[in-house]
Amino acid sequence: MLEGRSLIEPLNFSVEEMDGLFVLAERIEEDGTYLRESCRGKLLATLFFEPSTRTRLSFEAAMLRLGGSFLGFADPGSSSAAKGESLADTVRMAASYADAIVMRNPKEGAALLASRYSPVPVINAGDGGHHHPTQTLTDLLTIKRLRGNPGAGLGDSVRGLTVGFCGDLKFGRTVHSLARALARYEKVRLVFVSPPELRVPEYITRLLAKEGIDFLETPSLEGAMPDLDVLYMTRVQRERFFNEEDYIRLKDTYVLNREKMELAKKNLIVLHPLPRVNEIAVEVDEDPRAAYFRQAKYGMYVRMALLSSVLGAA
Repeated sequence: MLEGRSLIEPLNFSVEEMDGLFVLAERIEEDGTYLRESCRGKLLATLFFEPSTRTRLSFEAAMLRLGGSFLGFADPGSSSAAKGESLADTVRMAASYADAIVMRNPKEGAALLASRYSPVPVINAGDGGHHHPTQTLTDLLTIKRLRGNPGAGLGDSVRGLTVGFCGDLKFGRTVHSLARALARYEKVRLVFVSPPELRVPEYITRLLAKEGIDFLETPSLEGAMPDLDVLYMTRVQRERFFNEEDYIRLKDTYVLNREKMELAKKNLIVLHPLPRVNEIAVEVDEDPRAAYFRQAKYGMYVRMALLSSVLGAA
């Protein structure tokens, strides 16, 4: 049972609990009336201290489709945080009005701190370069739907897959969360493609080594493409850099275009947490292997499953 539970990082839920969420999300996708009105009378607080489009809108759409409502802010300048209010006080205040809180904050560990002060479930919508667990649920559901067998659990769906991550792997919280989640499954191989300055953090590679996960680090996207079953592209995040010159030097290191796609398997799926900047050429959108907009829609379904579960409606 997930009722009353917070989700701060991907490993908060067991493999079995995540499979339950995916089954629920798939049923919601297949039956547009399933769980409609199940959260009638429930209120979600959306506290976004950092810009967001897909995550915030998908949570709000999910709550509305479940029959609930939401309140909150998308700009910390319009909240009392601009007056110096502490995060703990903001969370206590929001919890007095709402049945659950979704929060994005630029500071690592902010979601964990919020959960310690909140009497209602807290869902982490991104804390700095640390975690983004609901994006991970979105990514895993997308892989399951597009590469898995109908009726199979996630473990069977990802078994034997080679998953490549390309771009900003140092600051990319979506990469960190997904790599940690995949480390719980057998016979998954991970390939990390980045310049040396944006390598995946050592704590991730230590975890993979400890779990016996086969992984490779390489600077060559072209060299990795033929082996990949899933390619997870990421943008170089300007907001994470302290030096503008470093950002400008690295931002266009990898651009996925039609020529590179010709090197890939016919059943490759290309994912991206979005927004994209220059790292995927618009021409790739026409390729049937480009799944990032479908991925965004799966995000709404899995967040509907999550909200209905933690609010006790599922």
